[in-house]
Amino acid sequence: MTGTYLEKLRALKSKKGVVGVLPKLTKPRFVSFDSTQGTAFSKFPARYGRVIAALEAGCPELVPVDRWQLAVEDGRAFLTRWGEQAEALGWTARDLFGLHTPPERPHPSYSRLCRYDETGLIWLLRGREVIALTEATAAIQSASGGPPTIYRRHNKPALGPVGDSLDDFGPPFGGDAA
Repeated sequence: MTGTYLEKLRALKSKKGVVGVLPKLTKPRFVSFDSTQGTAFSKFPARYGRVIAALEAGCPELVPVDRWQLAVEDGRAFLTRWGEQAEALGWTARDLFGLHTPPERPHPSYSRLCRYDETGLIWLLRGREVIALTEATAAIQSASGGPPTIYRRHNKPALGPVGDSLDDFGPPFGGDAA
């Protein structure tokens, strides 16, 4: 798998005339879209160019193929419209494209999209558009025409059993006192 990945990146590099060194993979499998450096592989801001190129190159391990294909389309659409603003607002590649790091021996039903608190915005769009973007949130257009869904860049709650959040207990520990 590593050889195929590098071949695709080298082909993309020579096709686009990009100068730079390809990153070394430390593991033989895809782990993350993290990147602190960017080389413009496309028309998108440099911060995200390498990430979208990696996403386009192949489906991340333990992600359903249909969700990957949709994420590629959503990522392109988002970066075309919001890429420069996202970069100016400090959104990282992880904020947009992040995935849960898989356990060493995942259960057969495991998906890297299972953890909302570690899933980037692009994976949650599912064909819907971002209609507003701030430093901390993205408003996602509702598929049914209802109110938009708000994606929070920071402090996303992890889903878990009752009792994982103080909000489950109501006042005085959480919830509304009204």
